[in-house]
Amino acid sequence: MNLGAMLDLGVEKEYLIMQLDKLKLEGWELLAENSQRHGIKGTLVTVRQTRHEHVHRHLSDIQEIIEKSDLEASVKALSMKIFMKIAVAEAAVHGTSIDKVHFHEVGAVDSIIDVTGAAICFDALGIDEVRLGALELGGGFVNCDHGRLPVPAPATAEIVKGMPVTMGGVDFEATTPTGAAILSALITDPGASSPVSIIRTAYGIGQKDNPKVPNILRVFLAESEERKAGHDSFKLECNIDDMNPEFYDHVSERLFSAGVSDVFLQSIIMKKGRPATMLCVICEAGAVEKAREIIFSETTTLGIRTFPFRKDTLSRRYDTVSTEYGNITIKISLLGDKILSAKPEYEECRKAAVAMGVPLKTVYEEAVIASRKFTG
Repeated sequence: MNLGAMLDLGVEKEYLIMQLDKLKLEGWELLAENSQRHGIKGTLVTVRQTRHEHVHRHLSDIQEIIEKSDLEASVKALSMKIFMKIAVAEAAVHGTSIDKVHFHEVGAVDSIIDVTGAAICFDALGIDEVRLGALELGGGFVNCDHGRLPVPAPATAEIVKGMPVTMGGVDFEATTPTGAAILSALITDPGASSPVSIIRTAYGIGQKDNPKVPNILRVFLAESEERKAGHDSFKLECNIDDMNPEFYDHVSERLFSAGVSDVFLQSIIMKKGRPATMLCVICEAGAVEKAREIIFSETTTLGIRTFPFRKDTLSRRYDTVSTEYGNITIKISLLGDKILSAKPEYEECRKAAVAMGVPLKTVYEEAVIASRKFTG
């Protein structure tokens, strides 16, 4: 239902599948179709396993799949955050450690696609904040590998602690552990109530057709009124003159994985003519403390300067274009509903150039030409 809502919100199916292929998993297909529940139109997504698989994966198995993929670091980090929510809940329910938890249904290929797909879509939409209304858990009983259990399933009950929920609205499992973990990992402020302007409404259609209540997940894409003119962001910076420069790549990767918006370096001259490097990090308020911890633990700096500032940004979405060298993802920048630019993703152009044995500029230029249909 989450993937259906994300596609209905504007994420391109082809882009999602192309990113999911980077997991290098076999035996699945993603089907998307228009559907209705109680006359409400939305998108129904089915992740179907195309071959039988009887594998009970551990958290380390799933981590290996994700880390060995070609996904962006931010997508890998969010995917593992979601799986960690499930692992912690399962460990609490079964009285064991997260390393010993057997992922049954959640470890199957379709669930891995659900979780990683959620991270891909969230990253593609460039969302700053996620709010959640009351979450319906359902009622009755559910059959799983541990037998017949009451709804909500024990793992779901663990994950939704602290989240606004309702129960008994329907007589089936309305929120699975996977769905609960996705929401728990994405939500930034469960009690937020400040005014917003709704930009778009989307519906993810559920597999069951309940006669009383429409089985749908409704998602709003909105703009916070207090942020409408810009974003409140923070800049963290420090001067470093005594660190191995090879370490900066590692520091940047950790910072990006922690959710910062940007990391960049500037060459500077300190007192007594000493050459040095200024490390600069841009992030939202929620990532400041984690960014500080990484900078202090991974670099040789003794102090960090922190500045609040306002950042005005264009909205963005992703699409794919077909070229002689394969499909290439493009990033589309918009001001309101007006498309200002469409730029090919460098890394995909580079990989296509290497695979086809042609110059990078050749692939990039063709992708630019193909993307012009979006900007006119």
